[in-house]
Amino acid sequence: MNSTRRFLTASLTLALAYPLASVAQTGHVRSASQAAVPGPWQLYSTATGANLATYADFATCRQAAVTAPDMSCKPASVVHVDGGAPQIVQPSVVPSPAMNAAFRIDASLLAKGSAGTPFDRLQYTGEAGTPSDIGQFRIPCGYSHMGFDDPIVYPGRPGAAHLHTFFGNTGTNAWSTEQSIRDGGNSTCLGGTINRSAYWVPSMIDTATGKPIVPDFAVFYYKQGYMLRPSGAIQPLPPGLRMIAGDPTSSAPGNFGARFKCIGGPNDSNDQYGSAIPNCDAGALLYQEIFFPQCWDGANLDAPDHKSHMSYPMQVSGGYACPATHPVALPQVTFNIAYTVQTPGAARAWRLASDTYDASLPGGYSSHGDWFNGWKKDVSDVWNAACVQASRDCHAHLTGDGRMMY
Repeated sequence: MNSTRRFLTASLTLALAYPLASVAQTGHVRSASQAAVPGPWQLYSTATGANLATYADFATCRQAAVTAPDMSCKPASVVHVDGGAPQIVQPSVVPSPAMNAAFRIDASLLAKGSAGTPFDRLQYTGEAGTPSDIGQFRIPCGYSHMGFDDPIVYPGRPGAAHLHTFFGNTGTNAWSTEQSIRDGGNSTCLGGTINRSAYWVPSMIDTATGKPIVPDFAVFYYKQGYMLRPSGAIQPLPPGLRMIAGDPTSSAPGNFGARFKCIGGPNDSNDQYGSAIPNCDAGALLYQEIFFPQCWDGANLDAPDHKSHMSYPMQVSGGYACPATHPVALPQVTFNIAYTVQTPGAARAWRLASDTYDASLPGGYSSHGDWFNGWKKDVSDVWNAACVQASRDCHAHLTGDGRMMY
């Protein structure tokens, strides 16, 4: 579906490198049918995030990467295929989250992240979103940092959680509050401090080396969703809302609200959708997707279990709707975290920091994500009205009112 498939430009991808610098919405884009094009590929330092060189094909980039430690390859022009969210209806039982750790990880192995941007980055462009079957807004955010904190599940308890990988607000830690998220910290997201939201997932661990893996990029979606109609019913995000999706205690297939897939690479992958971390081709992108509930109870910004104030839609006669207990439809938040597989079979050794179950089973069953709203309300209200409610695709840079994030 053309209206639900967009691809980030080369310049946008380069802008997501650390530290996040100026972003220009120029350059070519690649369609899914072009995903097997050899390059270009960016050689970069996994320790500092600095871009080192650009190569025409993946094999040549990898030859350079193995000549020194802490070097890796990522696409310079990222292809992202939006396969659409699965139809998720609210289950009868929702387990409470527990952020138990599966690995002992040396803090000295944690990669340095982006310093982020300390100011708003919006400018007039005159460009508007395109008509779409569903309203949708996206924002790319660079890697910020890793830490053993979870300010939603374990507030005020530093080191209590398994290792998480954070995006967005650079100040996110165990002491973060609604006020500190809203008013403090730089932002690694396009647009700078218009969006101080905090996004985090369990860190991906390469068990062959014991090192956490830094994602190559992340894109966060705010959409009408594929189950609720009409688009005009989607209400603005309430300030301070926070929530968790997926199940960090899961040890079997079928984790609710979480999915992995392979995209691109030399064999033009678009496959291996499932609950486990797939063995993607070398050069392909392994995506971790998290689909959040979008029906709010209209009163509580959090809940004791960090889930019951939110609900997925329910099946009703003729379609789907928010339940009467959670009547307020919000944009559906979706995480798309991408890792380039560097060598054949490498992903077989990858597991999440929350995968506390039998290591003989596939990794990834405990996938989950946390989201803490830190948007400037005047900006999120604009893109909700001009993109989501108006059934327009604002891609990964437009706010829908004639301005763009940079």
